[in-house]
Amino acid sequence: MILVEIVNTFLVNMGKEFVILLRGAGDERTLPISIGQLEAQSIAIVLNQIPFPRPLTHDLFKSVLMNLDCKITRAEISELAEETFYAKLVLEMNGKRIEIDSRPSDAIAIALRFNSPIYVDEKVMDEAGIILPEESNLEEHSEIELTETEEELDLSPLETLQKQLKKAIEEERYEEAAKIRDEIEKIAKSN
Repeated sequence: MILVEIVNTFLVNMGKEFVILLRGAGDERTLPISIGQLEAQSIAIVLNQIPFPRPLTHDLFKSVLMNLDCKITRAEISELAEETFYAKLVLEMNGKRIEIDSRPSDAIAIALRFNSPIYVDEKVMDEAGIILPEESNLEEHSEIELTETEEELDLSPLETLQKQLKKAIEEERYEEAAKIRDEIEKIAKSN
């Protein structure tokens, strides 16, 4: 297993999906994993230390585990099959090790909340790891088709949603725009 940390998260494919980049300390390879918008938001909230007045799903899960005196010892990106990444959370409760199947994005979001390490199986890194140019040139890297400028990458989750709403309206994707609008309203009410 390779101990990794989050290098960055990016909007890709015209702002329709997010990619999280994981890299090990002594490894030149980076593992890009596509994740959903809500999971990306949950991860960004922890990474950017954004206070939320009410618990999000991953915060709720952490509270439940803590009340059960259970801790997350690690998250593992354990397998890649048919272009799908698989992960597991490794927990410890009453001296017993428990492994829970998870999506990588959820495993990462929860591990971050527990300050637990994140690992990638060596075979997964061998299959899907890529070597990126220096970070200053990431936008030019064609394998992951980054579309956002450096300024746009520093947007808060709310600003990202507002940008996506504007784009959805411009492109006449009204159902998607309504969902984004509802998410913005939830965030606004919670602040």
